[in-house]
Amino acid sequence: MHNFEDELTCPICYSIFEDPRVLPCSHTFCRNCLENVLQASGNFYIWRPLRIPLKCPNCRSIIEIASTGIESLPVNFALRAIIEKYQQEDHPDIVTCPEHYRQPLNVYCLLDKKLVCGHCLTIGQHHGHPIDDLQSAYLKEKDTPQKLLKQLTDTHWTDLTRLIERLEEQKSHSEKMVQGDKEVVFQYFKELIDTLEQKKKFFLTALCDVSNLISQEYTPQIERLKEIKEQQLELVTVTTSLEEEAPLKFLEKVDDVRQRVQMLKQRPLPVVQPVEIYPRVSKVLEEEWNRTEIGHIKKALIPRMRISSKRMPCSWPDKDEKEVEFFKMLNIVIVTLISVILMLILFFNQHIITFINEITSVCFSEVSLSVYQSLSNNLYELKNILCHILYLLKELMWKIVSL
Repeated sequence: MHNFEDELTCPICYSIFEDPRVLPCSHTFCRNCLENVLQASGNFYIWRPLRIPLKCPNCRSIIEIASTGIESLPVNFALRAIIEKYQQEDHPDIVTCPEHYRQPLNVYCLLDKKLVCGHCLTIGQHHGHPIDDLQSAYLKEKDTPQKLLKQLTDTHWTDLTRLIERLEEQKSHSEKMVQGDKEVVFQYFKELIDTLEQKKKFFLTALCDVSNLISQEYTPQIERLKEIKEQQLELVTVTTSLEEEAPLKFLEKVDDVRQRVQMLKQRPLPVVQPVEIYPRVSKVLEEEWNRTEIGHIKKALIPRMRISSKRMPCSWPDKDEKEVEFFKMLNIVIVTLISVILMLILFFNQHIITFINEITSVCFSEVSLSVYQSLSNNLYELKNILCHILYLLKELMWKIVSL
């Protein structure tokens, strides 16, 4: 601490003098500090109004002061002037208390191990704490840095350095494991997405093939009916124009128109055939794919979709009674034949299904499932082919009868 600052500090409160008063022994103290000393001494008696004894806190000599008390002591004007001038100047090298304005930190608190000012000891939070002067505290703590440095360089810190290295190695190893797992996740889901995209393309390709089959089934019949419709409209126009012809021309043309109308009416109409798609994609996805585990998606089968038709005969054209009877008999024979063929197909199909179920109950493999689906599709194709042959036979019979 600056020596000049020590001269301005009260030896009782360790603060800059406030209202300094001089005792007869020439020692100076703060007015409030002397008041506290006087009250603590217990020498202030009412029955001794003339003089009051007071022991100097510094030299311990007994001094008698007037009955008016500390107020009767002279003010140290020279010291007060020096203090006022000192407080007006800036002292950047002096550390002051952050809690008490312009009070220097000139005392060391032994309890809290920190520098405090005089106000901290008298009216602050360090009141009553044991203290020491700065020089004594410095000499006691002078060897502390070497002791601390020794503690900071012992084997404990070597172990700490090794522990940090081990933790960094484990962290690096764990981060590499996480990065590897990230790559595995990216690769796994990339393969999964690629597989799903491939399966989606297969499904869409199968549906496009079914769409082509539907077009092949309906387009020729629609074109044929459009052709018949155009001929009908042409004959309507020709028939309407006959009414305006002269008798000679009328008779020449009317028989030709009659024959054309009869031939057009005798042309057999195509059979209306509602088409069923087998199997339906919605059922495949719902019944099979929803139960498929992610790891088995690559092995999930894409069914071969086909169409099956139920041919429904149209109404017969107008015929005479013999022809109607003939066609009724022919219809009965054809229907009977178709029923027998269908019963045979269904019978054998049921046996095949039972056989496949017995095999799959022992060893349910993908090969047996694929064979079953292929065989079932082939049976539907065979049924469609037979129905188509019967349809061609019926048309051939119509042509024979018309001739």
